[in-house]
Amino acid sequence: MSIDFHSETVKHTYAHREAHADWAQAMAALARPAGKRVVDVGCGGGIYSLAWADLGAATVTGVDFSEVMVATAISQANGHAGLSFRVGAADHTGLPTRSADVVFQRALIHHLADYTDCFREAARLLAPGGMLVVQDRTVEDVGLPGSERHIRGYFFECFPRLAGFESGRRPSDARVRQALQAAGFTQIESRTLWETRKTYGEFGALARDLRARTGRSILHELNDGEIGELVAFIGQRIPPGESIVEQDRWTIWSALA
Repeated sequence: MSIDFHSETVKHTYAHREAHADWAQAMAALARPAGKRVVDVGCGGGIYSLAWADLGAATVTGVDFSEVMVATAISQANGHAGLSFRVGAADHTGLPTRSADVVFQRALIHHLADYTDCFREAARLLAPGGMLVVQDRTVEDVGLPGSERHIRGYFFECFPRLAGFESGRRPSDARVRQALQAAGFTQIESRTLWETRKTYGEFGALARDLRARTGRSILHELNDGEIGELVAFIGQRIPPGESIVEQDRWTIWSALA
């Protein structure tokens, strides 16, 4: 029952959340987006497109292959100046050549069998000296044990089969670097970031989020009964009555056109 990004049932799955300040600080230092043209490829419901606009980008164009997601993103934009969305593929956005100073791809490449074509499209979009920023989780990132901070780690402890599914789709640093080089990028660097995903006042709020599979495509590999088991499993490991600051570790690659 893998997630169908074209289904109306997941219309708001990747929309009702804000990018955290720790992510914004990292992007501001890395890409210096103020006054620049940003293209957010695989934008989903527009969470990070809005965040780039808030960082002072001159224009932000969100691109996603799902008409449902793009419609949601447009509704979330709420008339924000300089922010627009369009349907397009990661390897064929339909945008003009050299129309961007920053291309951003978050949680995109683990859905792709090959990265080279989407990186080549990013290279086409970027003006000379422009930056591609790729944010995704490697096998090492997702393999960290579960804790009050790293809730995702409990998914694999409770259902070991998910670890095999996850390791099969996650990128490696070497593979990403190779694809970036093949696409013509230079000055390739990588770093890790602990990004705060969401803060919950109590466990019940997290439980509701998990049952709705909100923003977690891997949970669509579980049926409703298994989701209930997972909620109970995590509930036994988190002290009751305390707020929960959920974080995920990401790897961020940057490269220049």
